[in-house]
Amino acid sequence: MRLLVTGGSGFIGSNFIRHMLASREDVSIVNLDKLTYAGNPQNLADMAARHGGARYHFIKGDICDACLLDDILHGKAVDAVINFAAETHVDRSIADSAPFLTTNVMGTHALLEAARKARVERFVHISTDEVYGALGPTGTFTETTPLAPNSPYSASKAGADMLCRAYFKTHGMPVVVTRCSNNYGPYQFPEKLIPLMILKARAGEPLPVYGDGLHVRDWIHVLDHCRGVELALMKGEPGEVYNFGSDNEKANLEVVRTILAILGKSEDLIRFVADRPGHDRRYAMGYEKAQARLGFTPLIGFADGLRETVRWYEDNAAWLSAVQTGAYREFMDSWYGERK
Repeated sequence: MRLLVTGGSGFIGSNFIRHMLASREDVSIVNLDKLTYAGNPQNLADMAARHGGARYHFIKGDICDACLLDDILHGKAVDAVINFAAETHVDRSIADSAPFLTTNVMGTHALLEAARKARVERFVHISTDEVYGALGPTGTFTETTPLAPNSPYSASKAGADMLCRAYFKTHGMPVVVTRCSNNYGPYQFPEKLIPLMILKARAGEPLPVYGDGLHVRDWIHVLDHCRGVELALMKGEPGEVYNFGSDNEKANLEVVRTILAILGKSEDLIRFVADRPGHDRRYAMGYEKAQARLGFTPLIGFADGLRETVRWYEDNAAWLSAVQTGAYREFMDSWYGERK
């Protein structure tokens, strides 16, 4: 099976490519990535060295480039598309939503249209729990929960989800949509909560925590998510949505305190900052449908997964240092500085 993986040099995409190349000898992958600030070719440098030319091929490009997409889908004999390509950071979407609409909505449309013309056998679109909005103190999101996005990022992802639904309904395209809770693990760009807190704690810098720190998220290890996407690719029914979660609801403050404990750092480093605009209070994913129909079960417990993640960042200090670009520093200092 020949796959086109878009956004494959990012956090989840690179972990998915690693997983597929390691677990399925019948799979070859074309990785299309624009290499924005969060896309890093070093995430897959060893895979390129080991499998390059035979089972792995990288193309630098934009999913909004219709001509490029046509060339790839027709020239590479692609069987399936897995769309990880997206702008993902909520804070950045609040500061400037335009790139999110361009990539997440228009890019998904271009990819769907190219895949339709090429008669691709399967199209898996990777979405997020954030399209559902916020939960109260109890209950979980299900695949039938109405979409109610509360940030420009989640609104752009909801728009992409609706395009996927429309292409299934209108054109009969074999589209599957997956929605997942918060991911953590290796190769995550350090603007997100867990790697950011690891980075700052190791350096002895203040750890910025939004509001009262009691916003709750359901955390899933990225490899469990990748296994879910693989199941959706192989067994998912066209037109269906599948949620992936891990029954690991944690308040942000609890996660930060756990990271500090693992690193042997004082909680005095915690600094509460002004809350993010439109900050959803709680997410929790019900994944009974994926469990019953796909055989999905998360395997990595949060305590073990978080310790392994902290250890990975400690063991890969050179990678962490390399991704801390001037643009990253400028944005993070400006964004969090305004909220002190």
